[in-house]
Amino acid sequence: MDQSDLIAITEITQLKYRYGRNLDNRNWDAFAATLAPNVKARYGSVYQERPLDFDGRDAVVEYLSTAMSGTMITEHRFAQPEIAVDGSIATGTWAMSDVVIIPDHDIIISGSCYYTDKYELGPDGWLIAETGYYRMYEATQPIAANQFTLLSNHFGAQT
Repeated sequence: MDQSDLIAITEITQLKYRYGRNLDNRNWDAFAATLAPNVKARYGSVYQERPLDFDGRDAVVEYLSTAMSGTMITEHRFAQPEIAVDGSIATGTWAMSDVVIIPDHDIIISGSCYYTDKYELGPDGWLIAETGYYRMYEATQPIAANQFTLLSNHFGAQT
């Protein structure tokens, strides 16, 4: 590993963190800017019976911007990156934990997974060319039954 690989790993790490931050904040243009135009994305869990498959940046952003609406709150945390660089291509594996709070449906979803990504270096920097995950677990719980009180919600009224 040389200095250029270390720089690439740092840039890819920042890219993945931007991906999560912009997803959670619903900054769709900035989120889209983390993805290659021809990105392949595979999201989902066993609970959903099959992954959600998307080909292309527009398809990913269209789905997520529609699905993540209303008072829904999401938090995605990425950790434990394992990144390998080979010139202008790189691969990465990430641990991710998430919490999704949906006040309108009285539910909290939590889980963890491992993302596997492929990155490409273009004229404007690194982009996610392929991304997907497999769930380690996914769980739900009702908000009201747990006496969970949402004191603040960036996306809507407090409960």
